[in-house]
Parts: sequence; structure tokens; C-alpha cells
Amino acid sequence: MKYALVTGGSRGIGRAVCVELARKGFPVLINYASNEAAALETRRMVEEEGGQAELLPFNVAEVEAVDAALMEWSDRHPEDYIAVLVNNAGVRNDTMMMWMQNEQWHQVLDIHLNGFFYVTRRLLKDMLTQRYGRIVNVVSLSGIKGLPGQTNYSAAKAGIIGATKALAQEVGKRGVTVNAVAPGFIATDMTRDLDEKALKEMIPLNRFGKPEEVADLVAFLASDKAAYITGEVISINGGLYT
Repeated sequence: MKYALVTGGSRGIGRAVCVELARKGFPVLINYASNEAAALETRRMVEEEGGQAELLPFNVAEVEAVDAALMEWSDRHPEDYIAVLVNNAGVRNDTMMMWMQNEQWHQVLDIHLNGFFYVTRRLLKDMLTQRYGRIVNVVSLSGIKGLPGQTNYSAAKAGIIGATKALAQEVGKRGVTVNAVAPGFIATDMTRDLDEKALKEMIPLNRFGKPEEVADLVAFLASDKAAYITGEVISINGGLYT
């Protein structure tokens, strides 16, 4: 059976992706680091849609935790494999670079960039053996355009964009696609502290996006209909930056 793993799947965009992938027929693995209550709520939403989900807690920034959790899952599912990986786990820790502390830099790069590496590397072998896989990396407008106060976040997301393009060329011949989606301002917990009224005036569509709109795009890239799309970064930002 082909499973889908969504890192950072307990809230926001990750939750919406879990629900949408379940609607498409995938059994979903909901990864989270610490908020079990939110992950359980995501599972409840998936099951309400008639889908199947299980929780898979680990911190994507800790390589030993990643390897242990995914190895243990594989041992319990010898006939199955994770065919769809959505690298969504993320965090913001914004400040101007001149005041940025080492911990702020490393926290953001560890979760986004190292997390992408640790999880993807672990799952690639099965995808390549099965000659089928879909990897979708959730990046950001910040990684394309750069945003002031987010040099750490912009660097992390830009790094994943480069990795997306390189990895797509490494694995394409084995039927594995690697793409990225780059949301702009999406109404989630991560953007709750932003001035939505002021920011939406900069957006041609005059509103923040919805997590479900990003999830629809991710689900398409995870489907067989997107089999000839790889190495792409698709923006979803209401026309804010093209």
C-alpha cells in the first residue's frame, strides 16, 4: 500500500494537506514534534472524511529521531511504503540579521533544510526501488523573493528550492518526481502575528490564501496526473510576486 507522510501535519497547511490527500485515497501519516492534541484533531478530520491516518511523532531536525521513527514504521508495515512525502514542517523566528542570534539562525535552518534532508534521504530508497514516488516541498515566497527580517527563513527555503531542482534530476529516471510549492501569505497560525489588513493591500487578489488552496495544489503534484512535472517551483501567492 502506498502511504503519504506529511511533516508538520498537525496544523495549518499541513493539516489541510493531510485531509486532502486522504480524500484522494492515501492512508496518511501525520508527523508532528510536540502538539499531540492538534495531531489528534487532524486525524479526526481525516477519519471524518472516510480516510485512514496514524500519528508519527518525531522532530525532523533530529536525525536519530527521524531514522528511528521511520525504521520502526517500516518494520510494522513490511508490505507497504511511503510513496508520497510532503516536507512541510517549519517554523519562523524573524528578526533583522544584525540582531539575529546564532540560535535563531540554526533553529530555522535545522528544521527546514536539515529536516528536508533527513526525512527525504530516509525514504528515497523505497521510492527508487518501487520506481514510483512523489516528493512535494512546501517552500515560500520568502525563498524566491526574500523578505526583510527573514534572512534565516529565506535562506532555508531558497536552499530547499535548489535541492528540489537537483534531486529531481537525480531520481527522475526511476519515476520519482520532486517539486515545490511556494505559498505567499496564507491564513494559518504561522501568519497570525502579521498585519493582514495592511499586507492584503499589496496582494492583487486582495486577501490571504487559504490552507485548502495550497493543499489542492500539493495533492495535484502528488497525483498521477502530475507525472510529467518535476523540478518545478509553483507559486501560490495571489499575484503578489510573479
